[in-house]
Amino acid sequence: MQLIRTIEQDEATLVGYGIRVLFLSAQQGLEGNIPRRLAGLGGVIELHNELFAALEAVIDDPAGYGVFVIDCDSLGGLEVGRKAVAMMGETLRRVPAILISAECREQSFPQDRMAPTLLRAPLSAVSMRVGFEHALRDRLSIRMIGNDYQAA
Repeated sequence: MQLIRTIEQDEATLVGYGIRVLFLSAQQGLEGNIPRRLAGLGGVIELHNELFAALEAVIDDPAGYGVFVIDCDSLGGLEVGRKAVAMMGETLRRVPAILISAECREQSFPQDRMAPTLLRAPLSAVSMRVGFEHALRDRLSIRMIGNDYQAA
């Protein structure tokens, strides 16, 4: 397991400030495009390189993660990501999933909480931000104003 945190930035510009991201990729480091973009959104990234270890982590502690991001291409394709999401079961209600793959012909932002957000690789900064905001739409609808919380 590796953790990455971006350099200090203005909290107001970071849509995912402090959100713990479980990132599943067969790549051994966090030097790639996807982790860099996630960190740029303010996410605290926890890397897992093995599918079942990542699933165990997110299923055992769903309250501990804000989003589960899967680099499908590094694991063997989009179908592997879809199977991983299916194995999550009811955990998807608490931890949204984002699947990233070159096999994805068009990006998908489903309204169903149990369906993953699909993003096409190679990933642009704009598509990562839109996908991240969509996956976290329930969390982002509450904004802190002073010491009071108010629905946006």
